[in-house]
Amino acid sequence: MPLTVLSRSQLRELLHALSRDEIRNLQRNLADALREYSSGSQEKGCSAAYQPQRTAITRQNGCTTLFMPASTGQTIGIKMISLQDGGAAGCAVERDTVNMQEKEQTSSRRRGSFRNSVASISSDLSDLSVGSQEDKEDSNSISPATTTNSSAAGSSTDSSTLLTGCVNQQNVTSNISRTLGAWPGAGTRDTSPRGSVTLLDGESLPFALINAHELTAFRTALASLMMFNRRKKVRTLLVFGAGTQAYWHIRLALVLRGEDIRRVYIVNRSFDRAAKLLQEIYQPENTEWRRDVKFSAVSADFGEYSRVLKEHVRKADAIFCCTPSPEPLFPAEYLTSGEGRQKGRLICAIGSYKAHMAEIHPDILRDEVNLQAAHSHWHKQIHRSGVILVDSLDAALKEAGEIIQAGIKPKQVVELGELLMVRDATREAATVDEEKSLREWAQRGNVIYKSVGLGLMDLVTGGDLVRLARERKLGTTVEDF
Repeated sequence: MPLTVLSRSQLRELLHALSRDEIRNLQRNLADALREYSSGSQEKGCSAAYQPQRTAITRQNGCTTLFMPASTGQTIGIKMISLQDGGAAGCAVERDTVNMQEKEQTSSRRRGSFRNSVASISSDLSDLSVGSQEDKEDSNSISPATTTNSSAAGSSTDSSTLLTGCVNQQNVTSNISRTLGAWPGAGTRDTSPRGSVTLLDGESLPFALINAHELTAFRTALASLMMFNRRKKVRTLLVFGAGTQAYWHIRLALVLRGEDIRRVYIVNRSFDRAAKLLQEIYQPENTEWRRDVKFSAVSADFGEYSRVLKEHVRKADAIFCCTPSPEPLFPAEYLTSGEGRQKGRLICAIGSYKAHMAEIHPDILRDEVNLQAAHSHWHKQIHRSGVILVDSLDAALKEAGEIIQAGIKPKQVVELGELLMVRDATREAATVDEEKSLREWAQRGNVIYKSVGLGLMDLVTGGDLVRLARERKLGTTVEDF
């Protein structure tokens, strides 16, 4: 049995060469697996019943290693990744927060109530197609020539003239390495996970070994962008973080919806790291997917950081949080106040992965699940679902700091795969009003998605990428392994 080894550089070469159609095919396959994961059916190997519990070991140096076994029915494997998070030394096996019978009952009740509140995911989500362009000229859209009037030095700069991207209103050009020094600079530690994914066939013979660094970020972005594809308006994106996760969320968003996007704001605590990301985005080979989208970044040491941060959050049509932050990245009132409620947004939080971490303020989640009539006058323009969207119910209840700290209950959580399941029921029984309510929520309403990751996601996407690599003669092959 030959073994295909994909190093980080080899996998990155493959990922950068993927066409839009290939990315959408990878996304469809992942969506199918997540639907099977949430179905509760044991007929196929992707069901949650066939996903082993994961375990974690934290060493004396504060480095935590996660062991994430998974199965697809045709493929089994394990992902091992390490993160420097300063945890307490020891070993812990993740136990199910909700047992299988209780989970099935909870899921059934949750699907029914969710369908009554926002219908369900519409039938056209099955092909994960790009959202309609009818809203391109929406009068509430942010102009691509948005102007920022002040800088740390007090000068006035029109951001529309910063064609090469900017950090704290300083232009980022191709010679940035000569002005900022070697990468990464001080305070720019890469917090991306390091490790590998091992894949075995149905006879338990290893057929692939993949570097997990790039794969983790890529498959996470694939899942985040499933709902992004359905959004009506995505003119303005806000991305927190400047690492590998941020890069792939930006790149895939532009590959899939680049013709609709006008502006990308990046917020990062480190100036150097943000500058490095912009430098990479503005490499000549990225012109095709970057298009003429305007990029700008702001770091925490910017003189008017608070003002600019508030403006960016309020203007954003989609917010991607890609940091292992132990505290909220922006105040809750930016989105929960009357002004903050005037538009619907897609918010994807994928960086935090422990109970003490929270990229989104818990009050924002509480506000999302609270549908009391007393607040109805704030919701004439947007639709709220009353639920938080997650990749895994069990994992989110154990690991998602935002959900834990907000006190979100299982009945207020819906798995991404469950939306695809309810879609099938809706196709048969939905009324015209239900379909309309669904489209309004999926395309224009508030959608909060929290992801902590699944080994199943690595197996499905990793297996597809190995097949593509073999077709293109990429990777290192070990014969008769």
